[in-house]
Amino acid sequence: MGLFSNNYESAGPGIAKNAPKKKGAALFFDILFRKFWLMIWLNILFFLFTLPLWATLPVMYYVSNPTVSLVTVLVLLAVFAVNLGPAMTGISKVIRLFLLGRHSFVARDFFKGFRENYVKAAVIGVIDIVAALSVYAGYVVYPQMVEAYGSKLFYVPLVITFSVAIVVLMMNYYIFLMLTATDLSLKNLIKNSFALAFVALKENIISTVLVVLYGAFLAVLFIYMMPLFMLLIPLFSVVPMWFIVCFNSYPVIQKFVITPYYENMGEINPELTDGSDEIDEETLFEDMGGKEKPVEKPAENRKKGKGRHIS
Repeated sequence: MGLFSNNYESAGPGIAKNAPKKKGAALFFDILFRKFWLMIWLNILFFLFTLPLWATLPVMYYVSNPTVSLVTVLVLLAVFAVNLGPAMTGISKVIRLFLLGRHSFVARDFFKGFRENYVKAAVIGVIDIVAALSVYAGYVVYPQMVEAYGSKLFYVPLVITFSVAIVVLMMNYYIFLMLTATDLSLKNLIKNSFALAFVALKENIISTVLVVLYGAFLAVLFIYMMPLFMLLIPLFSVVPMWFIVCFNSYPVIQKFVITPYYENMGEINPELTDGSDEIDEETLFEDMGGKEKPVEKPAENRKKGKGRHIS
């Protein structure tokens, strides 16, 4: 049945049960197009938890009392800081379900991911914010020290700062996904994400390049097309970018974290199967998806009033 077709009564051949699964770019765009509107809804949910950050701007601009302004801004930033990590966990949980081909009630699963392991996620979010502020401080301070002391040696800690920042960024590609998929302790989450930042260097570089390009795109909109930027922020700011990251990173987590766990238990990773059993010889009914012939609507050749009468 076509989306824009008028023939709603004919059936196609169906989908074969053992049809080859899509991989790579085909799978990426298949999920993206099928879940497009759900991703917009997911981005709106995430955006709600960034409102405290955005609210600091009008507070600083309109509140004339410096003390009140400072206290209000600090409270808003604290609320944003402790909720950033859980919100990232929420979108990671939903996107993980998309990648596994499982159904998701976006709002329910987002808030479930938000509540689960809230403390761990909040700690990770605060660490990320501290790391980002440290990088910004290094970017501002070290060049000034070079000019003040006339020594280029201060570029060395600047390079180290940016190197550490890149590693922390790559660790984030895994830590929130592992938080939704495993029950690891915070120590092991950090340990595993640090290891995967180097083990899957190719995937991490690809993700980083795409994240930078997406960020540059938003920056251009912010500078030159502010109305469009303000429209896109609630709808497309984080989730499309995070979907790209998760698409690259979650197979790595399956390979190096989840599958080895089940192998040690002597079991098969259920995420790598569709959960269906093989059809044995005594099966009475067989899935015929992909084998049926299309059912066409019978031609209506009889003219009105010329049909056969039954008396």
